[in-house]
Amino acid sequence: MVNNAFGIDLGTSNIKIYSRADDKIMVERNMIAIANKKDLFAYGDSAFDMYEKAPSNIKISYPLVNGVIADIKSMQMLLKHFLADISKGVAKPADYIVAVPTDITEVEKRAFYDLIKDANVKAKKIQVVEKAIADGLGLDIDVKNSQGVLVVNVGFDTTEISILSLGGIVLSRLIKIGGNKFDEAIKNAVRHEFSLLIGGKTAEKVKISLKDLEESGENAVVYGRDIVTGLPVEKEIPPKIVNDALREHFNTIIDNVKVILERTPPELAADIYRHGIYLTGGASQVNHLNELVSKGTGLKVNTSENPISSVVTGLSKIIKEDHYKSVAYTIEGMSK
Repeated sequence: MVNNAFGIDLGTSNIKIYSRADDKIMVERNMIAIANKKDLFAYGDSAFDMYEKAPSNIKISYPLVNGVIADIKSMQMLLKHFLADISKGVAKPADYIVAVPTDITEVEKRAFYDLIKDANVKAKKIQVVEKAIADGLGLDIDVKNSQGVLVVNVGFDTTEISILSLGGIVLSRLIKIGGNKFDEAIKNAVRHEFSLLIGGKTAEKVKISLKDLEESGENAVVYGRDIVTGLPVEKEIPPKIVNDALREHFNTIIDNVKVILERTPPELAADIYRHGIYLTGGASQVNHLNELVSKGTGLKVNTSENPISSVVTGLSKIIKEDHYKSVAYTIEGMSK
């Protein structure tokens, strides 16, 4: 790889970009705000700050849905601006490695390649890496040896469950459950129990603060609109109600992990039993998820120190270390 190279992990909620030039990782919200249907108003974290607060002429959206590109024009605009920010406005020819989910169609996979090819970012060489492989590398696992590894990445819209061995993916399953579904469950529980409407950002804050609230014995304080009076109010929400609301989605993830384990070849299953499950992804940090996965499968659960950036950390290793370059591949030969 040339000195100027980028590793890109396009998450539904966050975009993560590794720059070889300064050896740093940028993490920003993968959101865009468009004014009057054509003008870029804001992007990244600043667009997220406006989310659920903007007037009708400003549309704020996620260009990715369920882990795949839903709005390629907006995503190209975002990518160009993020790369310009990293490069301080001076775009130089560069190599790109982009992480792609395994269980998506060839057309959807191709869209990740075309995104960079058509974004006018002076791409010299574009390669893709299966997201689960990059995840494994980001978790300090040598994915090229014959050891079986089970990685569960709980993202914003999806959870990807993968078994890795010898630099490839033996089994993989993508389910449409993630942090977004957790937030919806919290919103529905608060509406049902307290007749209170809260926004997605408020639900996300409650979700993130659950562990601290439980440890301190405090309730979550939320602000929203009372369904009966229509007036804004403040309410205290006990953590137990939130935990109970999340349990159904947690159980679905555990059931799908079990399905993968049931299909795992015996020798790989033995490796997984010895080393446990590797849990990563932004939404994997939700209170009690790791304990419930361990209890539901009877296996040890290893958690990531930086679950949001484990994939892009893996991409940085592929860029920097020759030993791992073979896990990346070009996509031109794929059928469109």
